[in-house]
Amino acid sequence: MHVRTIDPVTATVHLRVLMEDPQSLTGKKDAEVTIKAHKGMNILEACMASGINIEHACGGVCACSTCHVYLEAGAKDVSEATEAEEDRVEEAPGLQRNSRLSCQCELKGDGPVTIRVPSWNRNAVKEDADHHDDH
Repeated sequence: MHVRTIDPVTATVHLRVLMEDPQSLTGKKDAEVTIKAHKGMNILEACMASGINIEHACGGVCACSTCHVYLEAGAKDVSEATEAEEDRVEEAPGLQRNSRLSCQCELKGDGPVTIRVPSWNRNAVKEDADHHDDH
């Protein structure tokens, strides 16, 4: 997946990211970070560009449910879920009323938008690399 860079001078959308397992997503202990992103970016893109490695097995094309997050606040500032996203997110573990696929959740307003990344969302590639470092 190509990730656009975020220009902090022109980024206007405030995205608050709550992480149940920040170590696996960022390599740091901070369970909450606020990032700025550009309108038109999806949440997955904004997080990846900011060093928050949300799992996305299909590359962010709505073909799986691995980038599942919970939209805690700011629903008015993101795109509405499409039927394709709703069908896909139903396959995600821990499904809740506020479940979204971060690859399909486009930032439309200035926010703040708050998401929570569940602890079971881990970057498998990173974990595999970490595992090999132990040998």
